[in-house]
Parts: sequence; structure tokens; C-alpha cells
Amino acid sequence: MLNIYHNPQCKKSRAGLAYLESKGVPFDIIYYLKTPMTEAELEKLLVKLNMKPAGVLRTQEEYFKKNIKGRTFTDHELIRIICENPRLLQRPIVEKEYSAVIGDPVENIDRIIP
Repeated sequence: MLNIYHNPQCKKSRAGLAYLESKGVPFDIIYYLKTPMTEAELEKLLVKLNMKPAGVLRTQEEYFKKNIKGRTFTDHELIRIICENPRLLQRPIVEKEYSAVIGDPVENIDRIIP
């Protein structure tokens, strides 16, 4: 089963959701802004993505520009910041049991569709 971390207000996230629907594969939607991830959940997702926390940051977000840009943080600090400010997380993210991809562009999703 796939999960998509989705923000319905985001054009790219809606495109990822539509792409999954067009493929006809079963998936669950995780509205991560309504139910933010814990630090442990984000750490597991980063392992599946094979990425560091800095790699999943949305640098165009106002919070990033005001509070993160130009400063140095440890990975653990960035994980805490992302969990406290989930809008900072790239989207959509599609995950399966042992791997995950950022669905931008949507064709990235093909890498994990069974």
C-alpha cells in the first residue's frame, strides 16, 4: 500500500494525487498539515527518501526565508523545525514500505509504483 503526504491547497500536491489516481493503484492520503508527523516518523520517512532534512525543505516558504536561510542547523534541529512547521516539507511525498519519493515532478512516483 502507498501513502501520499498531501496538502490539498498545493498545486503540485494535487497533481501528484491525480497522477496516483490515474495509475489505479491503491493508496492512503495523509493530510500532514492537519496531523503533523512526529520527529520519529519524519526520521523514518527521510530514511525511505534517502535524504537529509535539508533536502526536503521548501525554500520558497516565508518561514524558511525569515528563520532558516543563511543559518546552520543540525539534522536533528531541522527535523524538529519541520515537525513544528509542516508547511516546510516538500510535497507531495509518496511512500511505500521501504522507500519514498518526492512527487515533483509527478513522474518520480513511477519509481515506487508496484
